[in-house]
Amino acid sequence: MDQVVLLCVDGSEDSLAAASTGLRRLAPGRVVLATVVDAGDPTLLSGVGGVAGGTMTPEQFEEMNEVRHRAGEHLLADAAAALDLADAEQRVLSGGPGIELELLAGEIGASVVVVGSRGRGGIKRALLGSVSDHLVRNAPCPVLVVRDAVED
Repeated sequence: MDQVVLLCVDGSEDSLAAASTGLRRLAPGRVVLATVVDAGDPTLLSGVGGVAGGTMTPEQFEEMNEVRHRAGEHLLADAAAALDLADAEQRVLSGGPGIELELLAGEIGASVVVVGSRGRGGIKRALLGSVSDHLVRNAPCPVLVVRDAVED
């Protein structure tokens, strides 16, 4: 049975190195390359965030989200080229990275998720969150967390 490998990238050199390491260590049958972009703050439309009215029109909000999505598509195209994965499926997700990648892993029936780690300590991780930590605890499949400076 072919493995479905979900490679998570964010445009950083660390994430590309993690994806490359994952590809060398696994035997993927199907590769899905994914990134997550910010979903935008809906209070910009409603003004619920303490502003008397919305600060942008629905059209402006939609355009902002489309620009983010296109940036995600370019990021994935660059990553696919750098990893020599012209045939990889590419997915741009919108929202919280940990949750969105977890849901995608379930949706595609991932055999393994490959994600990089910046190596934050416990306090920074508690304050800022950690995508890799979230995936290790919640993904529906094994997660390969690749730290920087991995030697073959």
